[in-house]
Amino acid sequence: QVQLMESGGGLVQAGGSLRLSCAASGSILSINAMGWYRQNPGNQRELVAVITSGGNTIYANSVKGRFTISRDNTKNTVYLEMNSLKPEDTAVYYCKARLRADYGGTYDDYWGQGSQVTVSS
Repeated sequence: QVQLMESGGGLVQAGGSLRLSCAASGSILSINAMGWYRQNPGNQRELVAVITSGGNTIYANSVKGRFTISRDNTKNTVYLEMNSLKPEDTAVYYCKARLRADYGGTYDDYWGQGSQVTVSS
Protein backbone atom coordinates (compact mmCIF):
# COMPACT_ATOMS: atom_id res chain seq x y z
CA GLN A 1 0.00 0.00 0.00
CA VAL A 2 1.53 3.28 -1.17
CA GLN A 3 1.07 6.51 0.71
CA LEU A 4 2.27 10.08 0.21
CA MET A 5 2.65 12.20 3.33
CA GLU A 6 2.90 15.97 3.02
CA SER A 7 4.10 18.47 5.57
CA GLY A 8 5.22 22.07 5.81
CA GLY A 9 2.14 24.04 4.88
CA GLY A 10 1.05 27.05 6.84
CA LEU A 11 0.55 30.78 6.97
CA VAL A 12 3.20 33.22 5.84
CA GLN A 13 3.38 36.89 5.01
CA ALA A 14 4.00 38.12 1.49
CA GLY A 15 7.68 38.02 0.69
CA GLY A 16 8.29 35.20 3.11
CA SER A 17 9.35 31.63 2.55
CA LEU A 18 7.93 28.19 3.15
CA ARG A 19 9.17 24.68 2.54
CA LEU A 20 6.95 21.73 1.68
CA SER A 21 7.96 18.11 2.00
CA CYS A 22 6.40 14.96 0.61
CA ALA A 23 7.55 11.47 1.44
CA ALA A 24 6.39 8.39 -0.41
CA SER A 25 6.23 5.14 1.50
CA GLY A 26 4.98 1.63 1.02
CA SER A 27 5.66 -1.12 -1.47
CA ILE A 28 7.30 1.01 -4.14
CA LEU A 29 9.25 -0.59 -6.94
CA SER A 30 10.41 2.62 -8.61
CA ILE A 31 9.53 6.30 -8.91
CA ASN A 32 9.48 8.01 -12.27
CA ALA A 33 8.78 11.54 -11.10
CA MET A 34 7.46 13.58 -8.21
CA GLY A 35 5.96 17.01 -8.22
CA TRP A 36 3.65 19.59 -6.79
CA TYR A 37 0.28 20.87 -7.93
CA ARG A 38 -1.98 23.47 -6.40
CA GLN A 39 -5.65 24.31 -6.41
CA ASN A 40 -7.86 27.00 -4.96
CA PRO A 41 -11.66 27.29 -4.96
CA GLY A 42 -13.10 27.74 -8.41
CA ASN A 43 -9.90 26.85 -10.23
CA GLN A 44 -8.53 23.71 -11.77
CA ARG A 45 -5.58 21.97 -10.25
CA GLU A 46 -2.43 23.29 -11.89
CA LEU A 47 1.12 22.09 -12.08
CA VAL A 48 3.63 23.99 -9.96
CA ALA A 49 6.83 22.02 -10.35
CA VAL A 50 7.99 18.53 -11.28
CA ILE A 51 11.28 16.72 -10.92
CA THR A 52 12.01 13.50 -12.77
CA SER A 53 14.05 10.56 -11.64
CA GLY A 54 16.89 11.91 -13.76
CA GLY A 55 16.82 15.27 -12.02
CA ASN A 56 15.15 17.29 -14.76
CA THR A 57 12.80 19.99 -13.52
CA ILE A 58 9.76 21.79 -14.85
CA TYR A 59 8.26 24.92 -13.34
CA ALA A 60 5.11 26.86 -13.94
CA ASN A 61 5.88 30.29 -15.36
CA SER A 62 4.23 31.91 -12.36
CA VAL A 63 6.77 30.43 -9.93
CA LYS A 64 9.97 30.44 -11.95
CA GLY A 65 12.78 32.11 -10.08
CA ARG A 66 10.92 31.90 -6.78
CA PHE A 67 10.29 28.20 -6.17
CA THR A 68 12.80 25.38 -6.17
CA ILE A 69 11.97 21.70 -6.34
CA SER A 70 14.43 19.10 -5.12
CA ARG A 71 14.49 15.49 -4.10
CA ASP A 72 16.17 12.95 -1.88
CA ASN A 73 16.02 9.61 -3.63
CA THR A 74 17.22 7.70 -0.59
CA LYS A 75 14.16 8.90 1.32
CA ASN A 76 11.70 8.93 -1.59
CA THR A 77 11.05 12.53 -0.67
CA VAL A 78 10.45 15.64 -2.73
CA TYR A 79 10.70 19.21 -1.46
CA LEU A 80 9.36 22.52 -2.64
CA GLU A 81 11.13 25.61 -1.38
CA MET A 82 8.94 28.63 -1.91
CA ASN A 83 10.52 32.06 -1.69
CA SER A 84 9.19 35.55 -2.29
CA LEU A 85 5.69 34.28 -1.71
CA LYS A 86 2.76 36.25 -3.05
CA PRO A 87 -0.91 36.22 -2.04
CA GLU A 88 -1.69 34.64 -5.41
CA ASP A 89 0.30 31.60 -4.28
CA THR A 90 -2.40 30.85 -1.73
CA ALA A 91 -3.80 27.41 -2.48
CA VAL A 92 -3.93 23.81 -1.39
CA TYR A 93 -0.73 22.18 -2.54
CA TYR A 94 -0.82 18.54 -3.54
CA CYS A 95 2.12 16.24 -3.90
CA LYS A 96 2.04 13.77 -6.77
CA ALA A 97 4.24 10.81 -7.50
CA ARG A 98 4.31 8.75 -10.64
CA LEU A 99 5.49 5.40 -9.44
CA ARG A 100 5.30 1.70 -9.90
CA ALA A 101 4.06 -0.22 -6.90
CA ASP A 102 5.59 -3.53 -6.02
CA TYR A 103 2.30 -5.26 -6.76
CA GLY A 104 1.55 -3.34 -9.96
CA GLY A 105 2.54 -3.79 -13.55
CA THR A 106 2.59 -0.17 -14.67
CA TYR A 107 3.29 3.36 -13.48
CA ASP A 108 0.39 5.10 -11.77
CA ASP A 109 -0.15 8.49 -10.18
CA TYR A 110 -0.51 8.80 -6.43
CA TRP A 111 -1.53 11.94 -4.58
CA GLY A 112 -0.84 13.37 -1.18
CA GLN A 113 -3.55 14.66 1.10
CA GLY A 114 -2.95 18.32 0.31
CA SER A 115 -1.37 21.10 2.34
CA GLN A 116 -2.87 24.54 2.81
CA VAL A 117 -0.55 27.41 2.02
CA THR A 118 -1.85 30.86 2.83
CA VAL A 119 0.05 34.02 1.98
CA SER A 120 -1.14 37.22 3.59
CA SER A 121 -0.48 40.69 2.25
